[in-house]
Amino acid sequence: MIALRGHHLLCLLTYVGEGYTRAFVANYDALAARLALEDVRIVAGPDDICAPLLAGGEAHCRLERVAARDDSALLAVSDCLGREVRVGSVLRLDVGSVARLRTAFRNGIIRAACRDCAWDSLCTSIAATGFRRVRFNPAPGSGR
Repeated sequence: MIALRGHHLLCLLTYVGEGYTRAFVANYDALAARLALEDVRIVAGPDDICAPLLAGGEAHCRLERVAARDDSALLAVSDCLGREVRVGSVLRLDVGSVARLRTAFRNGIIRAACRDCAWDSLCTSIAATGFRRVRFNPAPGSGR
């Protein structure tokens, strides 16, 4: 099972292999492949995606504004999926739920958590292209 913080449910929708460091990208690539097959447990604070950033200095993953972004994302994802998603929830990111989330993301419905994010313009351009280059896609035919 993969541990994800709230706002990373949005980030994974547009992940195309860009990130903070080579180690971060390598880790995210490995997680994107696993996400096609494994469930997700929502956690508070740093998660499996953050892991490569935690070893040095003051990682932004621990900042209050990032925790607020998580809260905002969980509310939006809950509304979009029609079920409460909170810390401790276990999710199956199947083809249908990811399609709903991507449609809502592209239409700006679940983007409040993205305000003031350095990656916002990149994610917007990826959504505008129909998520063509994304590295996370649920496995077709597996119920995911």
